Amino acid sequence: MAPEESVGNVRLLRSFERRFLAARPLRSFPWQSLEEKLKESPDSELLREILQKTVKHPVCVQHPPSVKYIRCFLSELIRKHEAVHTEPLDELYEALAKILIAEESTQCYRSYLLPSGTPLTLSESTAIVSHGTTGLVTWDAALYLAEWAIENPAVFTHRTVLELGSGAGFTGLAICKMCHPKAYIFSDCHSRVLEQLRGNVLLNDLSLEPDATTDAERPLVTVAQLDWEVATVTELSAFQPDIIIAADVLYCPEVILSLVGVLQKFASCHRNQAPDVYVAFTLRNPETCQLFITEIETVLGNHPGEKLPSLCA
Repeated sequence: MAPEESVGNVRLLRSFERRFLAARPLRSFPWQSLEEKLKESPDSELLREILQKTVKHPVCVQHPPSVKYIRCFLSELIRKHEAVHTEPLDELYEALAKILIAEESTQCYRSYLLPSGTPLTLSESTAIVSHGTTGLVTWDAALYLAEWAIENPAVFTHRTVLELGSGAGFTGLAICKMCHPKAYIFSDCHSRVLEQLRGNVLLNDLSLEPDATTDAERPLVTVAQLDWEVATVTELSAFQPDIIIAADVLYCPEVILSLVGVLQKFASCHRNQAPDVYVAFTLRNPETCQLFITEIETVLGNHPGEKLPSLCA
């Protein structure tokens, strides 16, 4: 195999590995590149390697994506194989046969490989809306905010971070693993979300015991119930964050008004040094985004000297 071809295969395998473990949409996979390589190769070794990096990956074996996702992935892989090769690949059909008799669960796993190579694994709902909330799955803005945080670790190093609307917990867990905060406070208001969140913290080898951390590299981690509507200034002042972050919480006017209200309360708690605020969101409706900016600017007009939260769309 030529060096260029070997490098290309490594990149292709890494792309399949990362996307599959994180259960990213199948349309995001480099299928065209795979087709081209299958046409060039006379054997099925590349497909065997893809199986090892996906369905047979140790992380997948222990913490698999949903049964439906694996079934659809294998079916697409078989289609690509059959389009090029006339001889069936037993390993592919054996893997599909095994998943066809597996029972679907309401929970699944998504595993994200951090730059260090360490997997960050989350237990999530298989449904976008479950138990009356969308907070049991990871949304794209959380991925982008985590990526930005990893690229800017100094923002969080040795500081106390409060996350509003933590959901499944991806952003916070990535920051805890890669950015060395002094303390990290996950928060949400939904009881089922909080239950899953605590489980995901423990799943990633972080402790929720106040006295359990003696390692300077591990932050003090807390999961707190926080309802923006009813939280008082006195209750919020106990958090004492240096940084406040939130991802994908700008999805309707009512929530935006609640978010701005709670940020205003935090600002009044810390007149001398208000916490820095970073908000990441998916721009689904420009009017919703504009409402948030308008409300924040109104607050700033009433509190001169304070600054607009950093926004990432």
